[in-house]
Amino acid sequence: MCLPIFAAAADATDVTDAGTAAPSPFWVEPQGFAARQARVWQERGREADAEALHRISDRPTAVWLTGDDPYDQARQVTRQAARAGRVPLLVAYNIPHRDCGQYSSGGAPDANAYRRWVARAAAGIGPRRAWVVLEPDAVAHLASGCVAPAEAARERPALLAEAVRTFKSLPRTSVYLDAGNAGWISDQRLLADLLRRSGVGDADGFALNVSNFHTTPVTRAYGSRLSALLGGAHYVIDTSRNGNGPLPPQAGDPESWCNPPGRALGTPPTTVTGDPLVDALVWVKRPGESDGSCRGAPPAGHWWAPYALSLATTPPTG
Repeated sequence: MCLPIFAAAADATDVTDAGTAAPSPFWVEPQGFAARQARVWQERGREADAEALHRISDRPTAVWLTGDDPYDQARQVTRQAARAGRVPLLVAYNIPHRDCGQYSSGGAPDANAYRRWVARAAAGIGPRRAWVVLEPDAVAHLASGCVAPAEAARERPALLAEAVRTFKSLPRTSVYLDAGNAGWISDQRLLADLLRRSGVGDADGFALNVSNFHTTPVTRAYGSRLSALLGGAHYVIDTSRNGNGPLPPQAGDPESWCNPPGRALGTPPTTVTGDPLVDALVWVKRPGESDGSCRGAPPAGHWWAPYALSLATTPPTG
């Protein structure tokens, strides 16, 4: 994954697609890929395209912690956000045997390395405010049986529970354990059991729809049922690319989730959700960064300007 350049925050008051002011406490990274691309296009006379990209660059998006030692990155982001009076949204994504060997495969080499990585990320955050989305897909892959070897599957819930406790030991950090998306795990009792074993009870809640496209109403219905199985747990929803929902199933397309065409940006990040169980709508997936090397795209996490422009200019229907 390409690392972003970090800078001070911009104004974090967003405007929803319906035109209603939606206050957001989250930190905006103005020197990310979208902002730099907009400047390049502006210099080249592509004013309309540059303006369209501001629908991405002006929104708070998550920073995915990367590399073998996330300490400096976590410290830099949280310090800049603190100076701006905003809350950074971070993603911890380094569980061993990550992503079931797919486009974002990798992660820490073993359990002890993962424990050290989490400890370094937590040390980088320190006493400053942060929200952490913990390990996208890690629990859902357990529920789907897609973790190998067997030893890794057995140890994963305990590792995640330790990570939750490590981040929650910080004085001003909120943690949301990822729970997949509304189109993935139909056996919610199994999913709820795995979330409990993975420490969701010690977290602030769970996260849904990370890097996916399911609409907010569909995700809320799914989240409400899952929350009930977890004693009323709160959750957050990734709305970064769900303006048009997922790509309808097509014959011969096993990767409808991977950079699907015709998708649109969703509701901008806000903590004003109209639902007491939904703590925030957030942009965890950074719009314009590839899901993987499909449909002519670059590798997962790399900036793909044409896709970003498509997301920014396609009208949302939902």
